[in-house]
Amino acid sequence: MIQLRDYQEDISNKAAALLRDYGIAYLAMEVRTGKTFTAFATAQKYGAISMLFITKKKAISSIRKDYKAMAPAFQIEVTNYEQVANMDGSLYDLIVLDEAHCLGQFPALAERVKVLKKICAGKPIIYLSGTPTPESYSQLYHQLCISTYSPFHDYPTFYKWAADFVTIGKKYFYNRQINDYSNANKTKIDDKTRYLFLSFTQSQAGFKQEVKEEKIFVTMKPATYALAKRLARDRVYVSAATGAEVLADTAAKLMQKLHQIYSGSVIADNNDTGIIFDYSKIDLIKRCFTGKKIAIYYKFKAEEQMIRSAIGDGSLTTDPMEFNNREDKWFYSQVQSGREGINLSTADAIIMLNIDFSAVSYWQARARMQDKDRTKECLLYWIFAKDGIEEKIHKTVMSKRNYTLSHFKKDYGLKAEKEVQD
Repeated sequence: MIQLRDYQEDISNKAAALLRDYGIAYLAMEVRTGKTFTAFATAQKYGAISMLFITKKKAISSIRKDYKAMAPAFQIEVTNYEQVANMDGSLYDLIVLDEAHCLGQFPALAERVKVLKKICAGKPIIYLSGTPTPESYSQLYHQLCISTYSPFHDYPTFYKWAADFVTIGKKYFYNRQINDYSNANKTKIDDKTRYLFLSFTQSQAGFKQEVKEEKIFVTMKPATYALAKRLARDRVYVSAATGAEVLADTAAKLMQKLHQIYSGSVIADNNDTGIIFDYSKIDLIKRCFTGKKIAIYYKFKAEEQMIRSAIGDGSLTTDPMEFNNREDKWFYSQVQSGREGINLSTADAIIMLNIDFSAVSYWQARARMQDKDRTKECLLYWIFAKDGIEEKIHKTVMSKRNYTLSHFKKDYGLKAEKEVQD
C-alpha cells in the first residue's frame, strides 16, 4: 500500500469535498508532485465505485502501475483520449481527465471535447494538470464545459462566453485577419472558478533539484547551411539528383522548413518523404553521452528515423517503464507525445534533439526527470545548430510564449506579406 504524503492527504480531503458539493475538483498540481495518487485518494474518500481515467497513451502503463501499487477499493478503466469515443460513460461514477489543459483549444470546439461532454454528462470530474492555462485563460472554457456542473453553464458557446470574459482583438494567420480571443480577463475568470482549483507547487512539495539547462551548439555540414540559405533566398529547392522539391513560398512554410533543416532533415513537398542529410547532432549525442542513461526528445518524424538508424533499435525503447527498469536502454520520444504523464526520473539527463514551437512542450518535457526524492542533478541539454533557428525559438518558449510566425518574421527580418481582410 502507498503511504500518502501529508499534502496529498490534505488536497484529497478538499478535493473529495469539492466533488460532493460542486461535481468538479481541479488538481492544479505541478508535475511530479503526485497528482495520480492524490486523484486516487480523492476517489476513495468520495466513495467512488468505478472510475474512468483518461490520459495520454504513453502514460497508461504508469497509471495502471500506480493503481496497482495503491490498491484502492474502486475499479478503474484507463484509456487514452484517442480511444475515448469507444467508452460508455454510464459504466462509471467518477471520471478523471488527466493533462486537462490539452482540452482547452479555442475558439472552435474540438471533436474530443464533444465526445467527452457526452461521456461525462452528469458525472463528477477530477481534472489534473500542472499547467491548466499554459498560454491563455481562454483555455479554461472548453475544459470546464465538459462538465454538466461547469461554472460557465450559462454560456452555451465559447463565443458567447468570450463576449463577457475576453477582450477580443485581431491577428493574422497565414496572412488572413482573424479574431484573437487570447486576451482573457484573468481576474474575472478567477472570480468564477477559483473555488474549484487546488494548486500545489514543487517547492511546496520539497523538491531538492531544479532542472539545469545547457545549450550545446553543433556546427552542421556546410551543405545544410547552404540549403537553408538557398531556401530563404529562392523559396524553393529542387534536387537535381532525386527530383525532391522543397517549397517555402510563404513565411509560415519557410519557418517550418528551416526548423527541419537545421536538425538535419526536411520533408519533400512533392512526395511527403522525409529526407535525412546531416547526422551531426546525433553524432554529437553518441560521442558525448555513451555510457550515460539518457532520454532523447525529437520533433519531426525523420528525426526518429535518424535516431533509430544511428543508435540502433536494440539500444532504444519508447516505454518509460522499461527505461526506468534497465540500464542498457536509451528512451526516445517525439516531444508532443512524450511531454506529459510519463516518469523518466532515473535518467542521468534529457537530450533535446530539436525544440518545439510550443511553450507547453518546453515546460512539460523538461520536467520529466523531476521527482521529490531525486538527489542527483536534473540535467537537460539542448542540441542546437550553430547559427540555426533553435536558439531563437528557445528564447521565446522559455518565457512561456509560443514561437509564432510574427516572432519568425521579426527574427529573420522578413517583410509583411500581403494581408487578406476577413
